[in-house]
Amino acid sequence: MITEPRIPDPDGFYAALLAAHEGRTEAQSADLNARLVLLLANQCADQAVLLACIDAAAEAEEDTSTTTTPIP
Repeated sequence: MITEPRIPDPDGFYAALLAAHEGRTEAQSADLNARLVLLLANQCADQAVLLACIDAAAEAEEDTSTTTTPIP
């Protein structure tokens, strides 16, 4: 699993992600996120990497469970 940033324009990507959520309800945003995760997982297509990413994301959630900053 690669953890160092590789997106050429991370700020632009984040802005596009936020824009995709504008005007959506919380449920619609959750659906958008689910579709995006599945599309990106399909691009990766490596089951071992995907499972490692799930573990890393779940672990990161546990590490930040005391923060109150929402993630879009």
